[in-house]
Amino acid sequence: MSRIKTPASAREPAPPPRAAEQPARRVIKKYPNRRLYDTESSAYVTLAQVRDLVMSRAPFVVRDAKTGEDLTRSILLQIILEAESLGAPMFTEAVLAHLIRFYGHAMQGFMGAYLEKNIQAFMEVQAKLAEQSQGLTPELWAQFMSMQSPMMQTVMGNYLEQSKRMFLQLQEQMTRQTEQMLGVFGVGKR
Repeated sequence: MSRIKTPASAREPAPPPRAAEQPARRVIKKYPNRRLYDTESSAYVTLAQVRDLVMSRAPFVVRDAKTGEDLTRSILLQIILEAESLGAPMFTEAVLAHLIRFYGHAMQGFMGAYLEKNIQAFMEVQAKLAEQSQGLTPELWAQFMSMQSPMMQTVMGNYLEQSKRMFLQLQEQMTRQTEQMLGVFGVGKR
């Protein structure tokens, strides 16, 4: 990739000093021609390279070069769209339709938190499994997974049951909070 320099006025000012535990977020600027410019490496980058930043857990933000507006979510959605278009998609049409139906619904805010907590729980299970499998050769791993199929089904079944319970608890909590809020306004149960 060629390194293209930009005028000093287009570069981000030096960030203020931060605590050692928080690395500075890399700034990527999106220009009107849809090109992405990484201010840290002083080079244009592709969507695939931004995906690599996500995969390496590097903190970054994507900003509109002209307005400074945060475009990070938009770029992340673009990466998901591109990944869904290739190979085996993660989301079925039914799942996507359900997600769309939650927009504008009273449960929209809760659904986002619910999905985030479930993905985090799934990642923790995955990390534990990876930790336990360290040192296995690919052949031993294949044997382990074939023997673990019923166990994995049980683990996933338990995970889904836990997820369902969490959703029901969330729903009950929302109902109680709504009743309390309506009670404050003098609207009671009928």
